[in-house]
Amino acid sequence: MVEAFGSRLHAALVRRGPLCVGIDPHPELLAAWRVGSDVAGLERFTLGAVEALADRVAVVKPQAAFFERYGARGIAVLERVIAAARAAGALVLVDAKRGDIGSTVAAYAQAYLDPASPLAGDAVTASPYLGFGSLAPMVEAARVHGTGVFVLALTSNPEGAGVQRAIGPDGRMVAQAIVDGAGEANAGAAPLGSIGVVIGATVGPTGLDLGQLNGPVLVPGLGAQGGTASDLRTVFGPHHPVVVPATSREVLRHGPDAAALRAAAGAMAAALRDVVDPR
Repeated sequence: MVEAFGSRLHAALVRRGPLCVGIDPHPELLAAWRVGSDVAGLERFTLGAVEALADRVAVVKPQAAFFERYGARGIAVLERVIAAARAAGALVLVDAKRGDIGSTVAAYAQAYLDPASPLAGDAVTASPYLGFGSLAPMVEAARVHGTGVFVLALTSNPEGAGVQRAIGPDGRMVAQAIVDGAGEANAGAAPLGSIGVVIGATVGPTGLDLGQLNGPVLVPGLGAQGGTASDLRTVFGPHHPVVVPATSREVLRHGPDAAALRAAAGAMAAALRDVVDPR
């Protein structure tokens, strides 16, 4: 049997520390690294970051959009990044935020969660705003293949609040319904379910009940977006679930020097251990 993503993630966070590093090749970072803004520069930047970090951080999170903007050649680089990061021992979360219905979302599941696909990582981010149930093919693919899904719940962007904090017909906040859907998918899993949610580091007190989630929470927004390790206490309180704090530019701005990248990631992981203990 394939080991579930939740189990593999829990082990990686304990072993390597509670840190996810986003591989986000922003044009500004490409310029700072002096690698050029073409596909060759994209490849040098992303594979350089992977070579420096993927053998020591728990999770690597390539942002698909920054590869897609180069077309087919950019997607080919994304495939190499996924393969290289996994070969180095990191779990790969493909940040694609996919979501649809029926055969289309099933195709997304095959692309990002089926090991037969060159784009498949260990997990993918997903958007539930066609209804959490529309993601059922992704949830099922994760179960079959031992992969995971992180579903957007309460994000830091100000535009999200009008949807995510809205009250649904059953009296629950929309974000709570998403958390509850993930919890139902994770029921009975140990030590951790494979269906996570995404909650921004800077959202403040959420009002969410995470007690039945039994899955991981991806927390983007540390560093350049203004989030700090102490914000995790504000957002989740003393009884937080398994939190996977994520940062990109706060680490990647130290490149292209590999030693500097490793030092930055190590310092952030150490600071997060004081707040987040995945054990």
